[in-house]
Amino acid sequence: MSRPVTIITGASAGIGAELARIFARDGHELVLIARREQVLNALADEIAKTGKSRPVVLAMDLGEAGSAEKIAEALAPRDLEVQYLVNNAGFGLLGPAADVPRGEQLSMIDLNVRALTELSVAFTASLAKHRGGILNVASVAGFLPGPGMAVYYATKAYVISFSEALHRELKSRGIRVTVLCPGPVPTEFQARAGVPDHAGPSLLERDVKFVAEAGYRGLMAGRRMVVPGWPNWVVTLLPRFLPRGFVAWAMGRVQQRRFGP
Repeated sequence: MSRPVTIITGASAGIGAELARIFARDGHELVLIARREQVLNALADEIAKTGKSRPVVLAMDLGEAGSAEKIAEALAPRDLEVQYLVNNAGFGLLGPAADVPRGEQLSMIDLNVRALTELSVAFTASLAKHRGGILNVASVAGFLPGPGMAVYYATKAYVISFSEALHRELKSRGIRVTVLCPGPVPTEFQARAGVPDHAGPSLLERDVKFVAEAGYRGLMAGRRMVVPGWPNWVVTLLPRFLPRGFVAWAMGRVQQRRFGP
């Protein structure tokens, strides 16, 4: 018989790696996906040493088209079916949209939006069969306009809107859909994006273990959205009570003051 598994994308570091440890801790069999095979194998070995099943490692670039088909082809001969899907893979880039290389911004859209969408709709049959769910990792950035990281903020706004819609659409099929919206989390994300360490307000910053645990608990409880930390929740409310033009201006001033013109 086919065995249910949890797929975690972007599992080589940060929130994805921590979610892998949490799912494994609670007895879920895992499939870890990222580009860095050596790092994934190290994480798989770490999990196996705890006495849990060693995760399957799939090294691939999800930014390329056809990722869902490649994953399905890898699972079929192993008799594995998707029960939980964690869409954590993604990256951001700091700088004005007109100055950041266009190809890199389009690659960001491919990974943060297209790949997440493709995977979210590709495995609904097995997700329903195993009464599982989807955890999409967004950001509090998705609630705000983001001068200085315009494309990244926009991709996360898509993830939030898409996930909230899926939560409603798939609920009747027994599939949980949760969107995780953390604030600043010290991970490799900052270095990839070109953001200085601890550049965000310390009041908003949360530890990666805290964020991953909150996301996991929220998914298992069937929550629509998880925003770890009450200060970050307050940030999500600002656009509801302040003019959007003012919010965009304020965010632009924050970015300019923090990272330079």
